Amino acid sequence: MSDSDWAPKITAGYVERPGARLYYEVAGDGPPIVFLHGLGGNHLSWWQQVPEFARRHKVVTLAARGFAPSTAAILPPDPTDFAGDLEALLDHLGIAKAALVAQSMGGWAAVELTLTRPSRVAALVLAATSGTLDVRHLDPPAFDAWSAKAAAAREALREAAIHPATGRRYAEAEPALHHLYKSIDTLAGTGGLDKEALRARLKRWRDPADAAGIVCPVLLAMGEDDVVFPSFLAPALARKIPNAREMLFGKAGHSAYFEIADAFNDAIAAFLHENGWC
Repeated sequence: MSDSDWAPKITAGYVERPGARLYYEVAGDGPPIVFLHGLGGNHLSWWQQVPEFARRHKVVTLAARGFAPSTAAILPPDPTDFAGDLEALLDHLGIAKAALVAQSMGGWAAVELTLTRPSRVAALVLAATSGTLDVRHLDPPAFDAWSAKAAAAREALREAAIHPATGRRYAEAEPALHHLYKSIDTLAGTGGLDKEALRARLKRWRDPADAAGIVCPVLLAMGEDDVVFPSFLAPALARKIPNAREMLFGKAGHSAYFEIADAFNDAIAAFLHENGWC
């Protein structure tokens, strides 16, 4: 079979959790990678990663509790449940250790599992996120200045019907894919999830000093045009983590994995290869 007609076989299932039913998909075989989506997506967010990484890895995607087709008895869900959900999924699939690639909200599960169950995480990619680590403490004046400008930028994008997690550059260059991004966002909330209410519950409760407890290799993958996460603080955060480096993607916003998938995939593959997870 040639590369041009190769496609992964996908199996799907559910994990029953207290107060939730979690949908997941698995493709490929090899060292496992779990992709964890942000507030604007679900398992479908990774459509440009699954076929690529399933060539060499067991690729796992899931829809977080409350994000369709997953369900949750209480909405919005409690973000403190995300790490337990992730560990339960690993147990269900018989995965002892996996690499984690987490975008935005996905960082809440990834960071907490990495800190509380370090033996389960081989490598960690934090894409436009610090998870539960409160980066405001790294440079409060700079963060406050950025936050005011970013809030104004997000509002201007919403008024123009542009998703803030991709931005104007992408919406103008790739209108069809920008529409797809917005459609996945809408689909993920069809179970009655109020995403703005969930956003308010996504508190970063850990001091950045806690990052010293992350023992696995870490890649901080940021977009230079991000108006959702303060990417300029990534170098300072990387210095708090024993084995971490940062990468800034030019001409990308909050969702480099979607906007510039080839470059994102190449960077993740190289990082995993450098750290023996291939």
